[in-house]
Amino acid sequence: MSSRTVIRNGLVITASDEIHADVLIEDGRVVALAATGTPAAESWTAEKNIDATGKYVIPGGVDAHTHMELPFGGTFASDTFETGTRAAAWGGTTTIVDFAVQSVGRSLREGLDAWNAKADGNCAIDYAFHMIVSDVNQETLKEMDLLVQEGVTSFKQFMAYPGVFYSDDGQILRAMQRSAENGGLIMMHAENGIAIDVLVEQALARGETDPRFHGEVRKALLEAEATHRAIKLAQVAGAPLYVVHVSAQEAVAEIARARDEGLNVFGETCPQYLFLSTDNLAEPDFEGSKYVCSTPLRPKEHQAALWRGLRTNDLQVVSTDHCPFCFVGQKELGRGDFSKIPNGLPGVENRMDLLHQAVVDGHISRRRWIEIACATPARMFGLYPKKGTIAPGADADIVIYDPHAEQVMSVETHHMNVDYSAYEGKRVTGQVETVLSRGEPVITEREFTGRAGHGVYTPRSTCQYLL
Repeated sequence: MSSRTVIRNGLVITASDEIHADVLIEDGRVVALAATGTPAAESWTAEKNIDATGKYVIPGGVDAHTHMELPFGGTFASDTFETGTRAAAWGGTTTIVDFAVQSVGRSLREGLDAWNAKADGNCAIDYAFHMIVSDVNQETLKEMDLLVQEGVTSFKQFMAYPGVFYSDDGQILRAMQRSAENGGLIMMHAENGIAIDVLVEQALARGETDPRFHGEVRKALLEAEATHRAIKLAQVAGAPLYVVHVSAQEAVAEIARARDEGLNVFGETCPQYLFLSTDNLAEPDFEGSKYVCSTPLRPKEHQAALWRGLRTNDLQVVSTDHCPFCFVGQKELGRGDFSKIPNGLPGVENRMDLLHQAVVDGHISRRRWIEIACATPARMFGLYPKKGTIAPGADADIVIYDPHAEQVMSVETHHMNVDYSAYEGKRVTGQVETVLSRGEPVITEREFTGRAGHGVYTPRSTCQYLL
């Protein structure tokens, strides 16, 4: 039995177009678009009609950087794949790409299998995986080829966290050389972790233990230095590079310079760097620990460079790096020693709304909103045009968005499994009303109508965004 849905009377916004159109969905896919009121649109019949008068009809968000159930600092991220994907749906995101982790001394396959087991049958929306490579050796390099063939086409490495995820320049170069051959994309956490550890040790020795010192030791110059080094290593290897969670204007400048030279270098930033700052890290009574993440929040003056990078396409993607830890019992592990505060912020539910607020505030256009939150992440990570757009043949991952609704972000109303909101009390204009995932209603007029297990694993092709 085929099922048909028509979304009528909305303003359809994609990365390339804005059109008053009706959308015909059949068996979980978009079948056709037709201008509202035309004979073609009027002729469609369906079991279900959704009236989107006065609303935007947009592709479901693609959040290409989440960490559900991530082990970190002796604890685990507080969102499971079930709670985290449900919260993502509430926020208008219909696909996440999470990170499977290779443990040192273990295989990539073992890590991927472990993350598949965590997610399988638990997700409310579709999901895919990147692979964190913690231990580069000959076996790992061979496994990278196999994973690319299976649809895990991106690999994250860390210049930070010595003793945990850290790779040295030689290991990074080897992995980049392999990705140049197999079509994979290296994602880089670009901070000079060796130098940062020296500064951490010196700060603690001086008795500087509060959360704000987390931001002071993880210096913007050490993000810029690592970004520059990663770019040069990628250039030597002839490989594309995607720099995650760019937070500092000096790092943006390194990426812009590389792109001006015609290199396949890409940058991602996150809402926390666009809307929060070191002022939050300095909040009294250990409240600043809620905002500890890496790369860290920067002084407000960095924000202008990030917005400019998003407008000029020197930064292409806004993801969340959603990695929540509760204040009580988790962030508190670092009382008296900022280096023991688990690194990460909640945000998977807030991204689409915060970026719509950026449209309202004049930072970006409506189409650019869809480009950086839906279309480009889908293209960057081999999911387009199945995800990230509204076009015939695409999955019917569609959000009915009320651009006039006003809301106040709060722990009292969010759906993430964490005991605080990073944006507590922030007023924004715009709110998700209805969300379809492959044509199935997950959120219906602000009610959750989805289920764990609806979301399916989605293999990916290689990067579709290369020059």
